[in-house]
Amino acid sequence: MTTTTHADAVPSLGRKMLNKVPEVTLFFWVIKIMCTTVGETAADYLNDNLGFGLVNTTYFTGALLAVLLLAQFQVKRYVPLIYWANVVVISVFGTLITDNLTDGHNVALTTTTPIFAVILAIVFAAWWGVERTLSIHSIVTTRREAFYWLTILFTFALGTAAGDLIAEKADLGYAISIAIFAGAIAVVTFAHYVLKLNPILSFWLAYILTRPLGASIGDEMSQSSHKYGGLGLGTTGTSYIFLGCILALVTYLTVTKRDQTPPERVAAG
Repeated sequence: MTTTTHADAVPSLGRKMLNKVPEVTLFFWVIKIMCTTVGETAADYLNDNLGFGLVNTTYFTGALLAVLLLAQFQVKRYVPLIYWANVVVISVFGTLITDNLTDGHNVALTTTTPIFAVILAIVFAAWWGVERTLSIHSIVTTRREAFYWLTILFTFALGTAAGDLIAEKADLGYAISIAIFAGAIAVVTFAHYVLKLNPILSFWLAYILTRPLGASIGDEMSQSSHKYGGLGLGTTGTSYIFLGCILALVTYLTVTKRDQTPPERVAAG
């Protein structure tokens, strides 16, 4: 699923030099889902397996995210390793926002889910109000990039809450949750390609839905519960498996530049 509109079809030289996000290809969605899975399992790994505790894990990932975002804002173009490192860590931090509220402060998932949905809607509204576009093909200024990453953060927080709400509080289990969110993404994909749903809307709907899908996949692989299911691979093994796959794909994209705008398209602009 891509978000290319007619206006974005032929990028300008400015976009080639300044666009800070990858082209939306199959690689994008595969890596994004794996990042969301790591966000679920790595948070549990740091919190429980390494004994950091919820608060210290939040501080650690928050500091790491700040360093990575600083690097992301400093570069003048899309750099796969820096970009996807930010997505991995922001997925962990977004998960921890929800976990702190639910586990640390006993805020119900039925409360956090609509709260994060409203916050995300406010961020979208502010982004549109200031920039008059929500397209990821126009991330060419620092302000737009700030809106972009703020949006990403709250899609992860919302996705974590919604995924846990469906899988655990609704007693449906991890496998059924995977089917539900995968089905929802399939509906959005159908609407995009067949019904010609607005490409920007379809992108963000799919982006939001991949978070609970990835979280459910992570829980299905790492957990072992008679009630909710799971393969019992553990958070350590699951995290390393997906991190290894992410690193391999990002390395491939760095070498091949398959997710970057070809130079001839830039010249055409």
